[in-house]
Amino acid sequence: MPAIEVDLLSDTVTRPTRAMRQFMCEADVGDEQTFEDPTVNTLQEMVAELLGKEAALFLPSGTMCNQIALRVHCRPGDEMIAHRTAHPIHFEAGGPAALAGVNVSALDGARGQYDGDAVAAAIRPDSRYMPRSRLLWVEQTSNLGGGSIWPLARISAVTDVARRHGLGTHLDGARLMNAVVASGVGAREYANAFDSAWIDFTKGLGAPVGAALAGSREFIAEAWRLKQQMGGAMRQAGIIAAGGIFALRHHVKRLAGDHVNARRLAEGLATLPGVVLDPASVETNIVIFELNGAIDATLAVGALRARGIRMGTMGPWTVRAVTHLDVGAPQIERALEAAAYVLNDGCAPRSDRQP
Repeated sequence: MPAIEVDLLSDTVTRPTRAMRQFMCEADVGDEQTFEDPTVNTLQEMVAELLGKEAALFLPSGTMCNQIALRVHCRPGDEMIAHRTAHPIHFEAGGPAALAGVNVSALDGARGQYDGDAVAAAIRPDSRYMPRSRLLWVEQTSNLGGGSIWPLARISAVTDVARRHGLGTHLDGARLMNAVVASGVGAREYANAFDSAWIDFTKGLGAPVGAALAGSREFIAEAWRLKQQMGGAMRQAGIIAAGGIFALRHHVKRLAGDHVNARRLAEGLATLPGVVLDPASVETNIVIFELNGAIDATLAVGALRARGIRMGTMGPWTVRAVTHLDVGAPQIERALEAAAYVLNDGCAPRSDRQP
């Protein structure tokens, strides 16, 4: 198999830059469990300020941020309301059930988003026969929604409904900074309507490890307890926390370039036979497209991989490509060249598939 020339599988494949590595090597460290790691403390203060919360907690992964937030907000038997494409439903190994004992009410809606009416309809009546509706979940940007950005007005609408019914609110901000850069709306503005929120350092921001969860001091105190219980507490963690500091200082504005590259990729793909894709739907760094030709997603992705281009399958006829700091404009053109070869050769229309 040829070496990967252009890796569009995910923005999680990014590697720390030389400058980030140097910054991490020189980080001051201490025992984070006793609050004596100055670099971890600095990162937590930066995230709390960025998101407008009282405190923040550095964690090994975004999945741990989500699972700890669930356990703080809910009790076993409670119910979370989220879009049916939400990350905890699909990509956290059944964590809501296994770790929090939480039921999930999955809502529909275009591009990974739902509206206030859907929330109101999903909230359970007060009945001893039913789970208690306890938490509203929003993912910004929506991964399986193609990197779509939740508008502030929609966020306000759904969180207002939740709050009127006594629900907590949580923002899964794995790609929040992509939304910030693309929309011009600040991270604090997006996070303001939520009781808890987190950001990831390992996707477009390019750090090798970590995420940070933010909320009230009381919320973070309980989150610390669960971090300890779940094996997430560390020692001289400043070495990896430094990657997050560097990313916030140097890698946020550059996300705009990823968005430009994603749009160029989408525009090029949309001209190819067998591709169903509206380039105008690409708001950030995720490009999801359908195939309706003679080869399915698995065959197309395999053929691309044989030519050094890596993308991912998201269904039998669905492919995802994600731009990031390790992919520049020349790599996008190389990917389009390979896609043209693969799709022009194998994607004649099929009579048994809908356009």
